[in-house]
Amino acid sequence: MKINIIVADDHPAVLLGITHELAAIPTLEIVGQAKNSTEVIELLSTLSCDILITDYVMPGGSAGDGIAMLSFLRRRYPDLKIIVFTTINNPAIVAEILKLGVGSVLNKVDDVGHLISAVHAVYAGATYISPQLKAAAQQLSHNNGSRSSNYKLTRRESEVIRLYVSGLSVNNIANQLKRTKQTVSSQKASAMRKLGLTRDADLFRFAYETGIVDSGQPVEATSIPENPLASSKEKIYVTH
Repeated sequence: MKINIIVADDHPAVLLGITHELAAIPTLEIVGQAKNSTEVIELLSTLSCDILITDYVMPGGSAGDGIAMLSFLRRRYPDLKIIVFTTINNPAIVAEILKLGVGSVLNKVDDVGHLISAVHAVYAGATYISPQLKAAAQQLSHNNGSRSSNYKLTRRESEVIRLYVSGLSVNNIANQLKRTKQTVSSQKASAMRKLGLTRDADLFRFAYETGIVDSGQPVEATSIPENPLASSKEKIYVTH
């Protein structure tokens, strides 16, 4: 009896590579391929699938991508086992993925042998974490199942990030806060470094999925419609 797998990735070369590697394993059967969440849903509605291997950032589908897509799939297909195969290595986002009940999170820099091992582990009901993402697993364990994650930003860093993700440029923020452009830019860079983010795109995604605080005390994250994480106590601690 083979494990039926659907593979989803918006990059054709990655999709082909995963399919090629897994098709060589006698216990595995690739039953479908998808490039976005729309195609994933179409396949799941017509095919028998044990495990979905999906990219995290995969725009263009009707169910979105990232946390929104994973939340939707967990609600509609509660018995479906999911492996997220991604380049994201931010512990906060990885921890949130795991909290949804996703069976495995793998980094694309890992050897393909980890993906094969993850498929068998997840199929058996276990959780398999990428060697590149051990920090996220340790953070999740440290939180002991709670839904709070702490990020130590200074009050000024928090102000800059909150304003930046609201749509203001560095120049606008500098004018509003009466600081130099260089100071604001430095505070933004410092905050991103503490959050483990390297790109503005990751910062906006992080803000959307976990919320950005604007006070000196931890507060609940902004609620996101149709997102089960909206009820979690996602917190950022601002230090002085």
